[in-house]
Amino acid sequence: MALLCRDSLVTRQLLRLVLLHAAWEVSSGQVRYSVPEESKHGTFVGRLAQDLGLEVVELVSRMFRMVSSGRRDYFEVNLQNGVLFVNSPLDREELCGQSPLCAIDLEMIVDKPLRIFHVEVEIQDINDNAPVFPVNELNLFISESRLPGSRFPLEGASDADIGTNSLLTYKLSSNEYFTLDVQVRNDHNKLAELGLKTALDREETPEHILLLTATDGGKPQLTGTVQLVITVLDANDNAPVFNQSVYEVTVLENTAKGTLVIKLNATDLDEGTNKNISYSFGNFVPPIVRAAFNLNSHTGEIRVKGDLDYEHVELYEIRIEAQDKGHQPMTGQCSVLLHVLDVNDNAPELVVTSLSLPVPEDAPPGTVVALISVSDRDSGDNGKVTCSIPPDLPFRLVSTFKNYHSLVLAEAVDRERVSEYKIVVTARDEGAPSLSASSSILVAISDVNDNAPAFPQAVYTVFVRENNPPGAHLLTVSASDPDLRENAFVSYSVVERSVGEQPLSSYISVHSESGHIYALQPLDYEELQVLQFQPKQPNPDWRYSASLRAGIQSAVHMEDAGVLRGGPGGPEQLWPTVSSATPEPEAGEVSPPVGAGVNSNSWTFKYGPGNPKQAGPGELPDKFIIPGSPAIISIRQEPPNSQTDKSDFITFGKKEETKKKKKKKKGNKTQEKKEKGNSTTDNSDQ
Repeated sequence: MALLCRDSLVTRQLLRLVLLHAAWEVSSGQVRYSVPEESKHGTFVGRLAQDLGLEVVELVSRMFRMVSSGRRDYFEVNLQNGVLFVNSPLDREELCGQSPLCAIDLEMIVDKPLRIFHVEVEIQDINDNAPVFPVNELNLFISESRLPGSRFPLEGASDADIGTNSLLTYKLSSNEYFTLDVQVRNDHNKLAELGLKTALDREETPEHILLLTATDGGKPQLTGTVQLVITVLDANDNAPVFNQSVYEVTVLENTAKGTLVIKLNATDLDEGTNKNISYSFGNFVPPIVRAAFNLNSHTGEIRVKGDLDYEHVELYEIRIEAQDKGHQPMTGQCSVLLHVLDVNDNAPELVVTSLSLPVPEDAPPGTVVALISVSDRDSGDNGKVTCSIPPDLPFRLVSTFKNYHSLVLAEAVDRERVSEYKIVVTARDEGAPSLSASSSILVAISDVNDNAPAFPQAVYTVFVRENNPPGAHLLTVSASDPDLRENAFVSYSVVERSVGEQPLSSYISVHSESGHIYALQPLDYEELQVLQFQPKQPNPDWRYSASLRAGIQSAVHMEDAGVLRGGPGGPEQLWPTVSSATPEPEAGEVSPPVGAGVNSNSWTFKYGPGNPKQAGPGELPDKFIIPGSPAIISIRQEPPNSQTDKSDFITFGKKEETKKKKKKKKGNKTQEKKEKGNSTTDNSDQ
């Protein structure tokens, strides 16, 4: 029946606390909720998505997830509405014991971009624990010779709750011989003592039975009782007395076994065997005390017996009894409050989570690479932890919340220079001596296509006898690219142009993979002394490709009657041209020369029929198209002394209408060279 009533009270209290709603607040970027202990599954905690500033519809797509600091999954998030609710009942006493603040730290993580939020849920105490005495029946032996006013310490009750729910008051059943006196000690605990108000007569009443009741301060109040059985003794009328009722001592954790903690001393005014004293632990001293300390019954010395660990037990309360050896023994009592002092005996613990690897070499500074959490089971300075990485790395640590850190990219990285970094993260506490722990993170840098293919030389010159057979091998070119995989694959082609009345492709061909260049027909010295061409990386739609290109110039000189002759004027650079989108007659040509990597391309413009006009500053055409292609290249000029990024100087778009191809004027090579413009402007590579 009592159990049913207690469960009913707890249930009503839980309902009342749940109806109050779990409050939340935001402080320094942290969301804090509170929820009563023992809340059932599904109990509302807070509108998490709303409070974190997240859209509910993004929770699934951004891979929302929750980490609960190594504990059970007491909470869960409904991804359909963003509500945080109780997943399994929480027992505050099981989680936090007598700690005044009981909270669970939750870590919320979303991707795209990666962000981490920290949520603290405070577990509120409810009055679900009644006061409990160590025993149901307590036997006391009091000599009839004891005078009124004598006091007899009683073992108090304990309450697993905290705050007002654990504040106890005591009441003694009505009787004519004893009173109850309750005192508050310096450790804020209450000491109940039984006071004798009338002399006892063993022959009249040899035994007294009383009921001691402890009531807590919760609403509704819960109680616990113990029955006091007082046996009246005859004869020995002086009990041993300690010189203090409470002793407070300190001892370092990890103190060696056998170390003396304190030597107690009690005196007895009787004589003979009635004053001989032996010391012992009180009947209600828990096993944890007996395992940690040894008491010498003859000397009263307390020595270390087991392992002392501050992180396990900070305070021992030891009840000591001194009993004389009279025919009817009498007992005196005292308490020893033994405080264990922390020693820096726990190294920091370091956990690396949420690695975002590999890191692209074009990742911007501030990119999160990994999340790191550190902890230390020590207290004070021994538990304060700093986290660091070696200097001279393109990374840095950013503190996010309490002992949480983010490893982020501090500056640009280049895979071709360093392809991976081994980062040793060190966590060090502030104890003396300091302890540390470290963890290695291998950060691989992934390749992006940021290097153009390069030929070992810009110009190749080869001499061949005229009337060569078709298919004759003229030369082999080779280009290299420091990028990886498909970004480093190089293929070759010849830039088309006219040679006299025939296209260049009717004279030579290049193998796209090997770079072998072959003559397709016999060459005639009287018609063609120098055959000049440009191999390049082929790509039919280069305006939309992220590929980078390189070009070289080659000249094939004909051999007449077995005499090798150099081409007149030496090799000449000829570049493929594209038609301008500007209207006639001011139409022009744009020529892209050799690309030497990102931010190294240039464009040369020629204007009008015969190209009489050279481009000057501020006179660059706005748009250009390539014949036969549905795209327009838009180019804007960089202002003088500008430090802006050149990656936006060239844009690409669809051509709205077909532009007429501009016919190139025929003329000899010398005249054509005079007509070509020399103005260039640097733009970033596509």
